[in-house]
Amino acid sequence: MYRGHKLEDLAKMNMDALIELLPSRRRRTLKRGLPPRQKKLLMKLRAARKSQRKGKDAVVRTHCRDMVILPEMVDLTVAVHNGREFIRIKILPQMIGHVLGEFAITTKTVKHGNPGIGATKSSQYVPLK
Repeated sequence: MYRGHKLEDLAKMNMDALIELLPSRRRRTLKRGLPPRQKKLLMKLRAARKSQRKGKDAVVRTHCRDMVILPEMVDLTVAVHNGREFIRIKILPQMIGHVLGEFAITTKTVKHGNPGIGATKSSQYVPLK
C-alpha cells in the first residue's frame, strides 16, 4: 500500500495521477521532467524488467542517485554508486517516493583506534612502558 493505493493500482496509474500522490519535493522534481540520464536509467530498468520476466537476473548499475523510485521499479535490483563502490539495492514497495541515493550511504561511521606512539605530537613524550 502507498497512501491508500495497492501496488497493482499504482502500476496501472498514469504518471500525472501518480505524481499527485508523492510528497511535494518529489512531485516538483517529476513535474519538471526527467533529465536525459534519468530517462536512460528508466529505459535500462524497463529492459531489466523484460529480462526478469524471461527468467534472467538483471542488475542495473547507475550513478544516478537522485532518481525517484517509481512503482514500475519494484522488485528490480539496482546497484547504486556511493562514491567508492556499487551498493546493490532490491527495490521494495515501501521505497516508492524515495530516491535511490537514500539507500546507498556514502559515509561510514568513524571508529577511532587507541592512540599509540606517533599518533600525536604529545604522545612523543609518553614512555613506552
